[in-house]
Amino acid sequence: MPAAQYIDLSHTIDGELITYQGLPAPLICDFLRREDSRAFYAEDTTFHIGRIELVGNTGTYLDCPFHRFADGADTAGVTLDQLADLPGLCIRVPATMMAIGPEVFAGLPLQGKAVLVNTGWSRYWRTDPYFSGHPFVTEAAALFLRDSGIKLLGIDGYNVDDTHSRARPVHTILLGAGILIAEHLCALEVLPESGFTFTAVPPKIVGMGTFPVRAFAKIN
Repeated sequence: MPAAQYIDLSHTIDGELITYQGLPAPLICDFLRREDSRAFYAEDTTFHIGRIELVGNTGTYLDCPFHRFADGADTAGVTLDQLADLPGLCIRVPATMMAIGPEVFAGLPLQGKAVLVNTGWSRYWRTDPYFSGHPFVTEAAALFLRDSGIKLLGIDGYNVDDTHSRARPVHTILLGAGILIAEHLCALEVLPESGFTFTAVPPKIVGMGTFPVRAFAKIN
């Protein structure tokens, strides 16, 4: 039986990363340096303890219902069957398509799937063009996806919603239905259309509706 292939779909986080305009880069530093740890351990035994301060919307992250709704599930409230080994469907859209409507998803086996939209926008990651004029999912498409029974929507771009508007209908519709959202994915062009599972698990943190994940696909 051939070994499974794992595809990393998440960006690397470092101390200079700006993920979302207006939000700070993470602060990554030492809490205990190796040199200082010598005082606590046997000779030639050292340890490093790191410290990180970041906003939830950093790198590749997962949006849970609490991100949009005060009474929604936070990262501690979502269950593993919502996050791990979800049957995946990767949908490719033309590079010129900005508004991704319901016609893109029509006729596809969506029920129970993690639907990942490959726009190619991740090619602009860590450049100024990434932050504006990005592809987005329309409100009509969000309603279609909700009614089709998907479990998660992912995109390799800046936001599933159109950020030119102050409204966020896709977040409202999907998170309101308990459907999770993964943003800032990458390497979706490597995936097949189907025949893989998708996993994106954040830590269990009370009061956090968004948090970075190590998102990946498993191809059997």
